[in-house]
Amino acid sequence: MSAMQGIELVREELESHWLPFTDNKSFKDDPRLFIKGEGVYLWNQHGDRLLDGCSGLFTTAAGHCRPEITEAVAEQLQQLDYTPSFLRSHPRSFELANKLTAILPEPIKKVFFCNSGSESVDTAIKMSLQYHACRGEGHRNIFVSRHRAYHGVNIGGTSLSGLVKNRQGFNGVMPGVVHMRATWDPDQTFSRGQPLDRGPELADDLLTAIQTYGGSNIAACFIEPIAGSTGCLVPPVGYLERIRELCDEHGILLVLDEVITGFGRTGGAFSADTLGITGDIMTMAKALTNGAQPMGAVGVKEEIYQTIVDAY
Repeated sequence: MSAMQGIELVREELESHWLPFTDNKSFKDDPRLFIKGEGVYLWNQHGDRLLDGCSGLFTTAAGHCRPEITEAVAEQLQQLDYTPSFLRSHPRSFELANKLTAILPEPIKKVFFCNSGSESVDTAIKMSLQYHACRGEGHRNIFVSRHRAYHGVNIGGTSLSGLVKNRQGFNGVMPGVVHMRATWDPDQTFSRGQPLDRGPELADDLLTAIQTYGGSNIAACFIEPIAGSTGCLVPPVGYLERIRELCDEHGILLVLDEVITGFGRTGGAFSADTLGITGDIMTMAKALTNGAQPMGAVGVKEEIYQTIVDAY
């Protein structure tokens, strides 16, 4: 590591870059830079080795700089760096879709690729609206989310967000979004696994939205199976089951945002394998590529795909 020590950038070299979710002024006074990664460790510009307890930003589940990943990326870039997906594609794209659907929970059978978790959420919003419109229910244009929810940084995801600091200053967010309570409960803070109490009670916030706005007007309910942006909020026993029941009863699509929870972070491949509840649509990103390439994906039930494709 000695060759890497002493790498410094002066203030003027930092000014062109606007960092997200960062106090840029204080950061540039005392920058925290990583210059090397290996396995579960990162090295900063001073040569200090640090444990990456966050797996990047929940992205690098297989560890940093895996030789088989870097070699595969380099080989592909030398063969074909880019091809558009409009009216054409590439064999490896279909290969990835087949491998992904092989581990997705039933009945998710189709995959739409995009560039990020934020884009996957906004794509899921559009799919929900399009699905209902193709079924003659274009009046379904209300979305249900939760307090303390995080669904990315695009306008749709920001509208679904239940984090006040993410919404402040953006008065032009998408209308027609209502929020249920978060599942965090101070009386169950130290529960092992899923908290035992209040699951169906908290889930009935969706019933309140149905009774207020009409279930036939709600397009989709967006849920992070385990919310991860304001702590690790594991759903109480019976919570997701009741949400699923209400969605089925009123024709509401259940969208599970698995951008953080996907690819082994809950023990199974996805939260559905661990918690036993599958959405009609699911969003993915982050560990999908181990953070090595920007990528997201949206998985949908066969019926949603066929309804939209057959309508044109």
